[in-house]
Amino acid sequence: MSTSLEGQSVVVVGGSTGIGWAVAETTAKAGARTFALGRSGRAPEGTQGMVADVTDLPSMKAAFARIGQIHHIAYTAWSRQGAPSLGTLTSDHLQQTFDAKLFGALHAVRLALPYLDPLASITFTSGQVSRRYGVGSVLKGSVNAAVDSAGKHLAKELAPRRVNVISPGVTDTAQWGEAGSAKRLEALERIAAALPIKRVATPEELASAYLFVMANPFVTGAVFDINGGGLL
Repeated sequence: MSTSLEGQSVVVVGGSTGIGWAVAETTAKAGARTFALGRSGRAPEGTQGMVADVTDLPSMKAAFARIGQIHHIAYTAWSRQGAPSLGTLTSDHLQQTFDAKLFGALHAVRLALPYLDPLASITFTSGQVSRRYGVGSVLKGSVNAAVDSAGKHLAKELAPRRVNVISPGVTDTAQWGEAGSAKRLEALERIAAALPIKRVATPEELASAYLFVMANPFVTGAVFDINGGGLL
């Protein structure tokens, strides 16, 4: 099966950093006209950066109007809120996390609907903690589980447009600290030691999964676990 996106348009919401950056870069290399939306407007070479904030709906609406027809939309935005236990969980933790990862995703798709090709693909991003349970994971686990569920519901509601969810495991991004910092290296080495393949993911490895679901016209309603065996 070809993974070429030649002649197609891809919008990556959250494309200015981390996994989103890699998705934007990968789809552009596959021939797509790729737009990376983010608060900074930063974008990989070969893509077009656009300033838009998922919590600022007028900015998102304006960005989609400027882009026009959209064949694929990938939502990778998130909010860094740590791992608070229930006793320390605040309204701000809840609001910011759900605004960025769930509500922002739903609003983005809603605002993009007038521009989405009739056979467009939509890809959300959750995370393995939706089904990997532990202390301090109630916030991230809840929002990721909600994203998994939203993807399946929308696959029915928006058909024949396709909706899928990528559920990453631990990935080497700025979520774990500054690049090259001792804190980041120590955390990732500790996590890698517990995985069957003994390393964490690269953003590029995650990006290849997004490319797959965009390019395969028979995939919808699926949650893809890309976690190096993290759920075993």
